[in-house]
Amino acid sequence: MNRGKGPGMATDRPKARSGQVLRRLGRYLMPHRWTLIFASLLSVLGNVLALLSPRLSGAAIDAIRPEGVDYPVVLYYVGWMILLALLSSALSWVLSALMIRLSRSVVTRMRTELFNHLTRLPIAFFDTHQTGDVISILSYDVDTVGASLSTDITQILTSLITVVGSFAMMLTISPRLILVFVVTIPLSILFTRFRSRLVRPLYRRRSKELGLLNGFAEEAVSGLKTIRAYHQEEEFCHRFRERNEAASNATQKADGAACVNGPTVNLINNLSLVMVSVFGSLMFMAGDITLGGVSSFVLYSRKFSGPINEFANLLAELQSALAAAERVLHLCDLETEKADAPDAIDMTGCRGEVRFRDVSFGYLPGKTIVHHIDFTAQPGQTIAIVGETGCGKTTLINLLMRFYDVDEGAVELDGIDIRTIRRDRLRSQFSMVLQDTWLFDGTIAENIAYGLRGATRDEIIAAAKAARIHDMILSMPEGYDTRVTGSGDSISKGQKQLLTIARAMLLDARMLILDEATSNVDTQTERLIQAAMLELMRGRTCFVIAHRLSTIAGADRILVMDRGRIVEQGTHAELLRQNGVYAALYHAQFDSVEKAG
Repeated sequence: MNRGKGPGMATDRPKARSGQVLRRLGRYLMPHRWTLIFASLLSVLGNVLALLSPRLSGAAIDAIRPEGVDYPVVLYYVGWMILLALLSSALSWVLSALMIRLSRSVVTRMRTELFNHLTRLPIAFFDTHQTGDVISILSYDVDTVGASLSTDITQILTSLITVVGSFAMMLTISPRLILVFVVTIPLSILFTRFRSRLVRPLYRRRSKELGLLNGFAEEAVSGLKTIRAYHQEEEFCHRFRERNEAASNATQKADGAACVNGPTVNLINNLSLVMVSVFGSLMFMAGDITLGGVSSFVLYSRKFSGPINEFANLLAELQSALAAAERVLHLCDLETEKADAPDAIDMTGCRGEVRFRDVSFGYLPGKTIVHHIDFTAQPGQTIAIVGETGCGKTTLINLLMRFYDVDEGAVELDGIDIRTIRRDRLRSQFSMVLQDTWLFDGTIAENIAYGLRGATRDEIIAAAKAARIHDMILSMPEGYDTRVTGSGDSISKGQKQLLTIARAMLLDARMLILDEATSNVDTQTERLIQAAMLELMRGRTCFVIAHRLSTIAGADRILVMDRGRIVEQGTHAELLRQNGVYAALYHAQFDSVEKAG
């Protein structure tokens, strides 16, 4: 049912420039601009205090002379150094706590916006992308961006202030010694720039492989019972090892390439320190600088080169964060379900007349899979759709619900083209029971009342009784307040299906869709709910997709589909008399049941 490959989150997206990504991330920081300004002031103040210590250290050293030590002066400067160190540390702690709170706010907003955006994406997106990869972006990639915001931004700001401040201090001590950095700093910058271009694609590849690994793991865990039933554990373990190996190799290559940066830049910085020590000593011997001045200059040179070395190490984290941000922003950029027209009809009720008027459609452009579908369902009629797997039955339901729009023709509700009706209003006219049951983590009562906000307990119980599941619920430990997991593994498949049927019964919708609604129910349970289903269907326009043809014998009209076309239509009796496709399907099932009996 895929409509093309879809916009690939890892392979097909355009490669964004770092500046573009950072500008877009800035949108999340703007609401916190006053917090950022305050954090910047704290960073400036803390670093200024830290930058005074080397100067005080030099003054203390100059107070130590061959002829004697001026202890009051030395103790005076040492005391100030201790006080400034304590104040600087306290400001650094406050800054870190502030940035952690800011990061939490940004990550919360980003994840909320991303999830809200996911709920507005067309169904085609989820038909063409692994759930695990989407979850990886929603959790891991957003966390990576958040961690970068809380630590890397602070570190970059601190490093910038330290570099500028250290350079200014060194300039006041000895302008000539600064010439040492004319060679080493450009060399560090050029090397770091070169390595960043090399590392970025590797981290992009790592994010992709981790997403694929998560997607495969989610697929395997959700289907573990089937894997064991078919003794495919070893095969899936082998495939997981391949995925895991690919993700590990991508991580190793990215981190391996990044780990070269720090040691190399550190080597360049150590060379600058050696040159400062040598030339500083020569200048001291010539009387151009004091010993305390040399000591202070060396300390400032360490502070000056240290952030440059840290930035080289930080580069790996930044590239990882940028690669994660690309995936997050790409998902945010995917086009949502086409917006309703400004003059879309706000339908609040309907009679339930549905017409497919010469409808043709294909999930892939140029590949039509349903051809010239034309039929009318009168209000209150039950329309059954049968046919072999892949003939287009579920596609008709997708078109009816506007999960996809038709390529040719029109689907009309009460004579109105459904493309002119607001989607939410259109879909509110239907209740659905699907083959794939879906429960969420909550109580049984909450799951039944899912589609009807504010439903009373009496209404929930009435729906459960109609679905023949009330007694089963009462037999559970906490009755209607018993919690079930999202996977629903604590109850049987038949019970899950009955809960979804009760959910549909609670809604007062004019139209009902049953897509293989009893496929997971045993024969005895199926008989129990037949009367309830007939009561539910009374007065409603119903569309029933079923493989068990005995369950739709009472339908007002049966549409027989083959290769995307309606090849026969009529009542059960009429189709049997025609002795065509439907009769062949019916007799094949009847004969197989007799043989099985």
